[in-house]
Amino acid sequence: MSMNHIRPWRHIERRKSRQIHVGNVAIGGDAPIAVQTMTNTLTTDVAATVAQVQAAAEAGADLVRVSVPDEASSRALKEIVRESPVPIVADIHFHYKRGIEAAEAGAACLRINPGNIGDEKRVAEVIKAARDHNCSIRIGVNAGSLEKHLLEKYGEPCPEAMVESGLDHIRILQDHDFHEFKISVKASDVFMSAAAYQQLAEATDAPIHLGITEAGGFVSGTIKSAIGLGQLLWMGIGDTLRVSLSADPVEEVKVGFEILKSLGLRHRGVNIISCPSCARQGFDVIKTVEKLERRLEHVKTPMSLSIIGCVVNGPGEALMTDVGFTGGGAGSGMVYLAGKASHKMSNDQMVDHIVEEVEKKAAEIEAAQARTTQDAAE
Repeated sequence: MSMNHIRPWRHIERRKSRQIHVGNVAIGGDAPIAVQTMTNTLTTDVAATVAQVQAAAEAGADLVRVSVPDEASSRALKEIVRESPVPIVADIHFHYKRGIEAAEAGAACLRINPGNIGDEKRVAEVIKAARDHNCSIRIGVNAGSLEKHLLEKYGEPCPEAMVESGLDHIRILQDHDFHEFKISVKASDVFMSAAAYQQLAEATDAPIHLGITEAGGFVSGTIKSAIGLGQLLWMGIGDTLRVSLSADPVEEVKVGFEILKSLGLRHRGVNIISCPSCARQGFDVIKTVEKLERRLEHVKTPMSLSIIGCVVNGPGEALMTDVGFTGGGAGSGMVYLAGKASHKMSNDQMVDHIVEEVEKKAAEIEAAQARTTQDAAE
């Protein structure tokens, strides 16, 4: 339940964007901010690509993007789309015919790059294919592949050049009476990305796809994405996002959800609140949290769990979580349920016990939601 009436400093007012659909996923308007990733297998290896798509979907991805660089990939895409549990976005660069083929193969969205897709005549052909096959389009501007005339005009990649590129292609789509599109203006530079997205948000009501492109490895890329995307989301900008990491696509999904969860914009799974540990800890906090993260991956119900090593902050944190454990002495700690001290538990049994308590609480939450849904339908 929202507590914004007593915690106004947590309120985020999302930018008013119009809504489109990528397959059965609504993007923009009042729809939840969608999380997506991209496969890094060879698209022609259908089995490997489908396995990655399914793993990403299990981790919570709403959409998955697949690169379509050649005709063989276009042929493979049809089977990938058929086996995918989520809508597939086809990533198109350089050759407009791949966009046409992807639409025909059943892609739910075509990502086209204004910097390399070709002239307006070719874009028009992609638009026709998208319309004929009920496919949306993402205008994907990248600082690293801007059109030559914009680089000559501005001297170097910059927010103004990126936004101008995006708006030029919005005009092309609108001139062809096509409105099922979203747009992104990505750069690897956090400052450039943030500035471009802020300008874009003021210039159009199209749904915005957020991303810091080529952000880096797992640690550095996560930090850059959290800073860049986090500030934009906090400002209310963004309708869908991808965290671009040199890592497993599943990790991109997890990081994306954690960014949204930290801002209260989406909730999925167990939010573990834990201390960094110190000499006061009554149990090994770090190893315990690692075990719990693995053991609780299957829980999709939004809920909170506090794991705190000692009584300095443990009881206070437990007041605001569904389940909590605070370290004590003599090899045991206190279990908290719904913010209240419930019972003691030995440290050597606490992981199994906490998993049981979390699963029990998740079942209670799901049952209550089911009753509410049933009452509303009657």
